[in-house]
Amino acid sequence: MYIKKEIGKIGEDLATSYLIKEKYKIIQRNFICRQGEIDIIAHDTIKKELVFIEVKTRTNNKYGNPSESVNESKQKHIYKSAEYFVYKNRLEKMQIRFDIIEININILKKIYKINHIDNAFIKTNITSKKK
Repeated sequence: MYIKKEIGKIGEDLATSYLIKEKYKIIQRNFICRQGEIDIIAHDTIKKELVFIEVKTRTNNKYGNPSESVNESKQKHIYKSAEYFVYKNRLEKMQIRFDIIEININILKKIYKINHIDNAFIKTNITSKKK
């Protein structure tokens, strides 16, 4: 269990560095609320969007691509958490999207590959919901 958490943290650190290089502004990491958790919340300064990012890191593809583990249930938790974040911070007017960053890593060789999937899931617009 400890090793999985460490690999996950390494992946989130790599994803954060990647996003900064790509001109994203990191707003928060590991946002936790009753509804769930969001790995990274960032502002895409080029597209002017608020981005909720799920980071999936794997050392092999034995169980498929990392993004395949973001099932419908996980997506709903991320969506509900994002909805709460938007409400709490009064960001209803911002355009939002949900991305996945896949990281395949070889710890021994210290090499990795990042695959950033824009608009990876849930096309519903939170800002259009009436409270």
